[in-house]
Amino acid sequence: MTRQTLSGATALVTGASSGLGVDFARQLAQRGASLVLVARREEKLRAVQSELQSRFPQPVEVIPIDLAVEDAPQRLFDQLQSAGRQVDVLVNNAGFGLHGRFAEIPWQKQRQMLQIDLIALTHLTSLFVQDMLPRRHGYILQVASIGAYQPSPTYAAYAAAKSYVLNVSQALHYELRGSGVSVTTVSPGVTATEFLQVAGQSPTLYQRLTMMNSREVARIGVEAMLRRQATVVTGWFNAVAVRVMYHLLPRGLATAIANLTMTVD
Repeated sequence: MTRQTLSGATALVTGASSGLGVDFARQLAQRGASLVLVARREEKLRAVQSELQSRFPQPVEVIPIDLAVEDAPQRLFDQLQSAGRQVDVLVNNAGFGLHGRFAEIPWQKQRQMLQIDLIALTHLTSLFVQDMLPRRHGYILQVASIGAYQPSPTYAAYAAAKSYVLNVSQALHYELRGSGVSVTTVSPGVTATEFLQVAGQSPTLYQRLTMMNSREVARIGVEAMLRRQATVVTGWFNAVAVRVMYHLLPRGLATAIANLTMTVD
């Protein structure tokens, strides 16, 4: 493999049945990677598999699994190990958000979200980074959010989980210097996927005006990963907003502005 091609590599993409997961898979296939696609919805996974197999010569395998189940990451890893599948690229894309006041969201939904967005991501990262290190080669791409950079009322637990993803991944990127394995965190803003629908929110004016194409977000993330970049925020507007909110404004004011962008139409 060279820096800009993944010919001969195997890439594992979680949350690959829709949205960003599909576009990450397309970007990786365009660069020559064989694919292992993971998601809960088997029918949608099979449709993505058929599309990719019609467009690219590399094999595409699908593994239907629900990462909200506690032992799912270990079972996924063990299945690949038993089959002799070596993963060179891990894209931790699976996840969802919940919109609403924290006290009004049922705990079971919060727990499921945190299990996928935080626990499963950390577990998969731990398993696969340990597998990559002896080979001294590998890429891990973590999907965070611009919400990771400030408290976000009405997305309180989701944004906090993404802050964890951003921070643990940046720390791991630093720890892995010189190892041949790197961790890149991509932080999108509002993206044209099922996210808002699943979260239970109608898009606000701000969200409609700043929404990015999923394909472009995936391209930016994969290119940053191949450069072994620690972090990337997608889109110039989002990059400026993060800099202003995170670096220049008092935290209380940044929180109030985040609340307005998520609630005012």
